[in-house]
Amino acid sequence: MHIQDSHWTSASAVASGGAVGAAGNGRGDSSRTTPLRVDAQRNLEHVLRAAREVFGELGYGAPMEDVARRARVGVGTVYRRFPSKDVLVRRIAEEETSRLTDQARSALGQEDEPWSALSRFLRTSVASGAGRLLPPQVLRVGVADEGEGALLDEARVPQQRMQPGTGELRLVPEESAGSLGSADYDAGATALLEVVGQLVDRARAAGQLRADVSVSDVLLVIATAAPSLPDAAQQAAASARLLDILLEGLRSRPL
Repeated sequence: MHIQDSHWTSASAVASGGAVGAAGNGRGDSSRTTPLRVDAQRNLEHVLRAAREVFGELGYGAPMEDVARRARVGVGTVYRRFPSKDVLVRRIAEEETSRLTDQARSALGQEDEPWSALSRFLRTSVASGAGRLLPPQVLRVGVADEGEGALLDEARVPQQRMQPGTGELRLVPEESAGSLGSADYDAGATALLEVVGQLVDRARAAGQLRADVSVSDVLLVIATAAPSLPDAAQQAAASARLLDILLEGLRSRPL
């Protein structure tokens, strides 16, 4: 899944939903913002909801025209709020990464039993649909060279490196990463990896999780969706069944 990233840094302020400077000079001075009109706020909410649905169904490669059509607004309205597709993608990815992090923290705080905490997080995340909108920065796994452990896959997003002997994912800072997004975005992705890592470590230490299961495996589970079905009840049942099967695959088995 390839995402153009040339505008993410320069437009991060626009992606946060703030209005452009009151004088309308396009400089994005945050000290001179004005509240959105009611109709503009309503359009923004429609665009964001439509973007979550479209990107969740078709991936981040879906065109802006599809988002506008789902939101029932003109594509010009979408571009007035998000001057490039990259800005909209970053907005959605940041929100969904934050939502998943909150769900993982909630599972850690509400479940004392390690497997219950991990399975609670997975079920909540799958039900919310947030996993389908995880950014590639979190999901992407690099292939390590046998010699120096370097990642062979060409970097288009900040890469993740496997910790020796664990298979755990950690973000790998790169000199070029600054052109790909804000520090807040990278910090959000790192926070998600860390809190999911706690869930994984607890379940593995308790002997309830297979030793070879990594954080990346858990994130791939929540990013895996059942095929789309026309009936909502059938869709929910198919998603629940698929998750049950995947959870069974994660559990350790007595020797």
